[in-house]
Amino acid sequence: MASNAFHAVTEFPGRQVRRPGKAMVRVPGGTFQMGAAGFYPEEGPVRTVSVAGFWMDAYPVTVAAFRRFVRATGHVTDAERSAVAGGRHDRRIVSPGSLVFRQPSRPVDLSDSGLWWSSVPGASWRHPEGPDSSVHGRERHPVTHVSYDDAVAYAAWVGRRLPTEAEWEYAARGGLDGAVYAWGDTFSPGGRLLANVWQGAFPWRMARWDRFSGTSPVGSFPSNGYGLYDMTGNVWEWTADPFIARSATFRAKASCLPNGVLRPAVPRPREPENAWRGHESEGPPDHGGGDHVDARADAHVGAGNTVRVLKGGSFLCADTYCLRYRPAARQGAPSTVTACHLGFRCVLSG
Repeated sequence: MASNAFHAVTEFPGRQVRRPGKAMVRVPGGTFQMGAAGFYPEEGPVRTVSVAGFWMDAYPVTVAAFRRFVRATGHVTDAERSAVAGGRHDRRIVSPGSLVFRQPSRPVDLSDSGLWWSSVPGASWRHPEGPDSSVHGRERHPVTHVSYDDAVAYAAWVGRRLPTEAEWEYAARGGLDGAVYAWGDTFSPGGRLLANVWQGAFPWRMARWDRFSGTSPVGSFPSNGYGLYDMTGNVWEWTADPFIARSATFRAKASCLPNGVLRPAVPRPREPENAWRGHESEGPPDHGGGDHVDARADAHVGAGNTVRVLKGGSFLCADTYCLRYRPAARQGAPSTVTACHLGFRCVLSG
């Protein structure tokens, strides 16, 4: 077995892990074409990238695994902490809580994500839909409502780290360099669904062809070519990299987080929607649902709150709104943001 590089973890000296865990998969190093053209502007340009070999969790970190971490360390997640909001003359204590998807009962204006996102007091990894919900029976589901900092703390406890964006995308492709999806170029080969994504008209009608209306137990769908599960769909996953746009300005179309989560720049006039209707057309729809971000500004929305890259899409990604359940897809989110579709997995160098 190849030697495994390990960085000492001073925060949890009794929990240093010097070898891959049983549920980790070896990803061989290599060179691949990172990014995509013809989908969303933040994914380009396509470029050649090389990564060294590493070990990666076969599954997103589960509720059960995160619970063990909390019990051992007493960690309190960002969603469970009170926060201060407002400007210098308006300092309000905001109750602990997190972002929760609320399904509308009828079609809504897709340019207003506030029609399906709510900031719910009491929502956290323990209470995914709010204080009256629990994770009982969902121990094998990905943990959600974790911030970047929560994910880093867990990774330190197990002696690992978060993947870089390049490592994550390379692993998600499973050896299929340039393919649209983690399993090939056809969304549902033979009519079979291969990831937990939205089916139906987003955000008001969920067909549930896969039986799931939210997150699904890890491993419910086939693995990719490297033996990794849920690399796309189910939950977005934090990576270690700051989110930097690769053009002077870009429009984050069909945002997978509420409008205003990222610091807005001066908006451009709304572009007309194109005629995209399916996976074989020129590109995805532009519903004007994202923030307008100035790439020339730094990647920070406040002290200690770097905008980080999210990868993989989630159960809320729909081909009629957000076609981001693809290895090349990426979104940015401030490191303190928590939501019902944000999770993570860890890697180990070597």
